[in-house]
Amino acid sequence: MRIHSLYTDIPKPERFTYPFCYEPHPLCQLAAKEVQEYIASHEVIRDDADNGKMFGVLIVESPGVSPPQQGESEGVFFLAAYSGLLAGRNDWDYFVPPVFDAQQPDGYFKTKEREISLTSHSSPLTTKKMSQDLQSWLFHQYQLLNARGESKDLVDVWQEYYSRPKLRRKFPLPPGGTGDCCAPKLLQYAYQQGLKPICMAEFWWGQPTKEELRRHLNYYPACRGKCKPILTWMLQGLEVDPDPEALGFQHMELPVVYEDDAIVVVDKPSGMLSVPGRIEEYSVATVMRQRYPDCVIAHRLDMGTSGLLIVAKTMEAYHPLQEQFIRHQVRKKYIALLESTALSSERNSSLFTLHSSLKSGTISLPLRPDPMNRPRQVVDMEHGKRAVTDYEFLSPLTSHLSPLQLVALYPQTGRTHQLRIHCAHPDGLGCPIKGDELYGTKADRLYLHASEIWFRHPITGDEMHLVSPSPFL
Repeated sequence: MRIHSLYTDIPKPERFTYPFCYEPHPLCQLAAKEVQEYIASHEVIRDDADNGKMFGVLIVESPGVSPPQQGESEGVFFLAAYSGLLAGRNDWDYFVPPVFDAQQPDGYFKTKEREISLTSHSSPLTTKKMSQDLQSWLFHQYQLLNARGESKDLVDVWQEYYSRPKLRRKFPLPPGGTGDCCAPKLLQYAYQQGLKPICMAEFWWGQPTKEELRRHLNYYPACRGKCKPILTWMLQGLEVDPDPEALGFQHMELPVVYEDDAIVVVDKPSGMLSVPGRIEEYSVATVMRQRYPDCVIAHRLDMGTSGLLIVAKTMEAYHPLQEQFIRHQVRKKYIALLESTALSSERNSSLFTLHSSLKSGTISLPLRPDPMNRPRQVVDMEHGKRAVTDYEFLSPLTSHLSPLQLVALYPQTGRTHQLRIHCAHPDGLGCPIKGDELYGTKADRLYLHASEIWFRHPITGDEMHLVSPSPFL
């Protein structure tokens, strides 16, 4: 049975979930709990999911489904899905089927795969061409529906989304696995069954992997790389929540820590951009340019990170500062509060005990962007760029009952999300920074603060050391 009843009086949301930035609706949380109980009670499914798997739930309604029983919300049900395969299968009765089933042993896809395998040693060029043709054929089999009842195959959806010539050259065809994530499966089945989507959420089950720094039972947005083009099409005809990032950010005070004729150092609050984003203009840069039209931000902090940020008032001051950053002559100290829930696993507790007993050390894990899930970064030992962080534990780890851990971080390099990944990764500290919704668990803020900075004044050459007390201590 793939349509599951919900027994609740929780009211429905006014609009459907914006899938790339959302808080899970209580109906989704209730449905997710039932799915989690199902996974835990089925050994084969649980054993495979424990390795790390994304699951999703879709709340739906339909007047055509049998009347609700006592205590059941009027005409409200849920669907469940998983990304990719589960225990090597995509035909579990509890979950919705794939948009297209390419796993049939005697089907065209598997038959051609076997043919290609037989030619792989004798004719590499022929094998490559056959593989490309088979992948193209597969994409055309994904006939994606939307809420208007329209249908379009995956290639057309993809190329319509990337219609500008420059983007079309960059993204000519979907990457492998596109269309097999939770969200497209859920929406496709709902439309096929005449069900109206109400809200949706996705959660991670299992241990974080070195590629997927995700936390057990945490909720996550749909991936942008593979799902953004698809869901842009499939959600047409639904009234969807607006993109929160397009609503604008709260304007905040920007305290000045130091200022002279050449530079100004501000104390950026958490939740404020350093420079204008793709949608949002409000940032440290725009605020400072209102005061000093020729100023330039000398470096950046993540939106969630608070603390010291240097602004050059003139290009004469900017270039020497940039030279110091390029030569790694600027020293920075960050204070981070690490996530308490991550200490629950035996491995993380052991790892934490090891690191805290050492008191200090160095993490070296090269990083690169995840092109299919920006802005996430991944550790890549072969293709990643060098990223090195020194760390120092500031408070002892007394027991698993007192897990909050304060750490000082001293980056030697300045890669995107470097400190966040070096804390969260199993080969780093193995414990994410509190409030890190990308690599840990969302909280009221990201508990990372740029507390001290050392540099030479770009004009006078004087040694500068500025301090900003951490707002969460």
